[in-house]
This record gives sequence, structure tokens and C-alpha cells, in this order.
Amino acid sequence: MTSRWGVPFLGVCLVAGLACGNHQNELAEITRSKTAVAREVRLEKALTDHNAALAARPLAQWIMPAPLKEISGLALTKDGRMLTHGDETGEIWEVDYRRGILVKHFFLGENSVKGDFEGITIVNDVIFLLASNGKIYEFHEGANNAHVKYDIIETGLKAACEFEGIAYDPTINSLLMACKHIHDKNVHDALVLYRLGLANDSTSRLSMLTVPIADILKANGWKSFHPSDITIDSETGNYVLISSLEKGMVEVTPAGDVVFARPLPEGHQQAEGIAITKDSILVVSDEAKQGPGLITLYKWP
Repeated sequence: MTSRWGVPFLGVCLVAGLACGNHQNELAEITRSKTAVAREVRLEKALTDHNAALAARPLAQWIMPAPLKEISGLALTKDGRMLTHGDETGEIWEVDYRRGILVKHFFLGENSVKGDFEGITIVNDVIFLLASNGKIYEFHEGANNAHVKYDIIETGLKAACEFEGIAYDPTINSLLMACKHIHDKNVHDALVLYRLGLANDSTSRLSMLTVPIADILKANGWKSFHPSDITIDSETGNYVLISSLEKGMVEVTPAGDVVFARPLPEGHQQAEGIAITKDSILVVSDEAKQGPGLITLYKWP
């Protein structure tokens, strides 16, 4: 499938021994083309390559088109497809992360709702899009170029946090919302996550997890840690967060114990989204800063 401009949208630069180039003028049947098949073959080879020298290098890096220069959160559907979104408009894109191909895009509302969108997650067939003020947009996936209806969940947390990043923890049937800027002046050297239970409509379903991080801040030379997205490792159930400001990554257990804290690999200009696939690929999205927006793939863990 092609984009609304009539061509597949992604340029591509594959690393770790894979080919580099720009393929914006490929045929409409790109998902079945020789190029697309070859990309996936090379990705599979990189995934199974046990060369230690390549372990920390990207498997692949996909160049975003101009409409996704402010690419933000990432989310995986139940059948393993990847959805993403921009920062200012309720426009959802499906990207084939294994082949670097745009599959489709659709819009929230007839006039494409505006907002400061900072994260996306999926629960079965329901999609949740988080705005920085804690407002959550709930909707179902649409066809290519469709405009879909949505509902709004008012969390009432605008005064508590500026949010960036949302994920779903199936073990407690709750949405996780990561605080980038904590407005409570009494909270220092901590990660703050809000949990929103999906079992009922009561506001009492809200709870907060505070993770002390003074030790990891000192160890990494960070003054603070401002999450830009959150995901869950389905193998361990742990929460994995990234920060565009600190250029770092932190993994914590659902109980709030820190598993690790480390810098992101070099080259991330503004890491805004994270996802971990069932085939053990870490996907990081970068908003355009010095160059175009990017999606980068790594082996996980």
C-alpha cells in the first residue's frame, strides 16, 4: 500500500551489515516486492548473528517522512503490527517495522483532533492515545484514510504531572502513564507512574507508583530522569522507560525495583517512543532534530 502522496514513504538505512539506500519511489506492491522481502531476510540474518561486535549496533534504521518528523509513541497490536503517531494531530500510522514500509494511516474525528499527544498503547482491539495533560483518547483502529470516532477519559491528573508515555499492564488490567515533569514539589529523585485500572469507571481506580532513583542518577551522571515513553517487556513483565533529555533507558519491576539504568546507544537525537516486540526487537523512535525522524531497531535484551 502507498501513502496519500502515492508512493511508499520510507527511506531506509540498514546497519549491522545490511544495505543502505533511499526507496521512496518503489512500486505500490512494496510489501510483496523483492526489495521488501530482501529487507526482511537481512533483518532475520542480523537477528541470528551472534557476532559480539554487532550486538550493540542497530539491526536497522528507517527514515521517517516529513509528516512524521515529530514521531512520538509506539504501540504493538495483538497480531504484532506497529502503530505510531505524531505530536500535534490525532493521525495514527501503521508502520511495518521489519521492512520499513508505511501500511496505512487514519484519523481521530472528522476534522482530525488536535492535541499534545505523547503516547499510545493498545488493549486487545482498543487503542488509547495519551495527551500531555493526562487526557486519554479511546478508539478503535480504522482503515486507510478513515476518520474514526473516539471517547475521552478525563483522568483529572493535569495538575499532578505532565505526561509522556503510556503502556498497558495486563497483569493488573491497568494503563501506565509516565510522568515527565512532576508538579508535586515534595517528590525528588523519583520516577512517578500512574496506574489507571480499566475494570470500571470509578475514579478510585487510580493509583501511583513512585520509584526512588537517586542511586541511578548518581551512577549515570544524570540530574533527573524525564521519561519520554514506556513499554513492557512481555517476557519479564518489567517496565522499560526511555528519556530523550537524559538519553537514557531504565527498567523497573512492577514493584518499583530498578533492574538497570544505562545510556541509550549513541546517535539518538530525541528518543520519543519505545516498543519491545515478541520476536525480541527493541524499537526506538526519534523525533526530527538535526536530521529526519527515525525508527531504529535493536536486539532485545
